[in-house]
Amino acid sequence: MRVFRCHKLLYLCKSMNPTPKIAVIHPNSLCCMAMRTILSDIAPFMGATHGVEIATYNSAKDMQEDNPHATFLYFVAYEVFEQNIEFFEPLARRCIVLTEGKQNNIPAIFRTVDIQCPERELIKAFLMIHNAAHHAHGIALHSKPEEVELLSQREKDVLSLIVKGYINKEIADMLNISTPTVIFHRRNISEKIGSKSVGRLTIYAVMNGIVDVREL
Repeated sequence: MRVFRCHKLLYLCKSMNPTPKIAVIHPNSLCCMAMRTILSDIAPFMGATHGVEIATYNSAKDMQEDNPHATFLYFVAYEVFEQNIEFFEPLARRCIVLTEGKQNNIPAIFRTVDIQCPERELIKAFLMIHNAAHHAHGIALHSKPEEVELLSQREKDVLSLIVKGYINKEIADMLNISTPTVIFHRRNISEKIGSKSVGRLTIYAVMNGIVDVREL
């Protein structure tokens, strides 16, 4: 997989605009909203001092009229990409094409994500892209140590198994604890992280080094 120079691009964007931007371009507004939700959970870990704006557009024209120079990463629907390939080709390192099923006619220099895959696989694909960008610069995915210590060691053990897809009874058996204890830990984890969504818990676990994205 080719990797992109995320931190260098962030620096260049910040010199032109205090808030670097991720652009999601898709004619389906519901798809834009879903993408924005997932990317908003990942964006805080991208190393931008002033935060990252997640901007959504229904066409390439809308995006180009809204200061595209501030954009350091593009998630583009296949049909939009196909109709505007001359615009996106020079941006290949910063462009992820969103497909619906497998597309064989996309140049190999572009990364692709199948948005029809289950949420778990979709999040894993985005995290792998993020992982590749950071490893290219020797930067760990972990956030600040105090954020990792938000959870106890037992809660981290439970969270690691939750995001790997194990159910409560399996987690209880693997950790040699009771199922009610697992449920108790799950409740505490959700309260501390602020979400019951497995997708968001997965992002938190990977970004804080509790689980390796390759184990998902």
